[in-house]
Amino acid sequence: MKQQANLIRAGQVIEHDGNRWTVLKQQIITPGKGGAFIQVEMRNLKTGNKTNERWRTADTVERLQTEDKEFTYSYTDGENLVLMDPETFEQTMVPATILGEQAPFLQDNMTVTVDLVEGDPVGIHLPPTVVLEIVEADPVVKGQTAASSYKPALLSNGVKTSVPPFIESGERIVVRTEDASYVERFKG
Repeated sequence: MKQQANLIRAGQVIEHDGNRWTVLKQQIITPGKGGAFIQVEMRNLKTGNKTNERWRTADTVERLQTEDKEFTYSYTDGENLVLMDPETFEQTMVPATILGEQAPFLQDNMTVTVDLVEGDPVGIHLPPTVVLEIVEADPVVKGQTAASSYKPALLSNGVKTSVPPFIESGERIVVRTEDASYVERFKG
């Protein structure tokens, strides 16, 4: 299905130069002179290579229809994620590179949504938030209690984030999987 380039969004799958690409990031740029254009960072579905492409906003691109299917994450086998279909209990292998920067947030038995194009996995979406433990947090510096002063902390999955001053090492917090940002204290 053809669509205007300025409608490209992260997560979509497009066909370009005879290859299938998953869109990682997009940004519309309006220079001082001339027409606006869209800068798209995308990953080749077969090779895993990344590239940047620019289109004028009026250009059209071929967007591929994706089908969403839920799977349960079982384990990682080398460079592949082993996912189980919760209805048929069949196992599917998906390249781990498809997850990109969200890989550290994958947890055992997590339900993930896989985007399929003609049966081939092209993208994985994790739940919007996960619960993780703080393994290291800087102590609060006296006088640094302004509402906007966050302090660095290390999560149990090895990812660094910023947390409010009242959060301490050993506490469990809710974190966004898309950018590792603090949401709230875990109440459970």
